[in-house]
This record gives sequence, C-alpha cells and structure tokens, in this order.
Amino acid sequence: MNRSIFAAALALGLAAATVASAQPAGAAAFKEACGKDFQTLCAGVQPGGDRIMACFKEHQDKLSAGCKAALAQAMSARRSETPAAH
Repeated sequence: MNRSIFAAALALGLAAATVASAQPAGAAAFKEACGKDFQTLCAGVQPGGDRIMACFKEHQDKLSAGCKAALAQAMSARRSETPAAH
C-alpha cells in the first residue's frame, strides 16, 4: 500500500470512529484490530483531537497487518457512506 493511500486511511480512521458509533460492531472490530498497536505504540497519547490517528500515522510502518486492514476497511466504509460530490 503506498504511503498516500495509507495516510488517507489513517486520516479517515477517526471518521470511522464516527461510523462505528452508529455501528457498535465496527467499533469493537477496530478496537480489537488496533488495540495492541495502540498499547505498544501510542499508550501515552490522550484520545481526542485526532491525536491517536496522528500517532498511528507516525508509526504506520510498525502497525500490525490487522490494524492496517482495519484502517483500510474504515476508509472504505467512510467512502461508501459519504455522498459523492456532484
């Protein structure tokens, strides 16, 4: 996955949290996929203000394959819920 696509996935990951709030199973899956990455790489980061996503972006080369996949899925879900611009 090239860096620009991954960066977009990370940026939209926070938006996935909004999507996940409407779909609790999505939030649970995201938390399960990225929970260990958060504990390992971003444990001192306070939630909110895109800080967690910024931490994931900073450490994108160290994220687990499962977390990377969850972020990509979140991006895909977000795209499908966002109306296309005319």
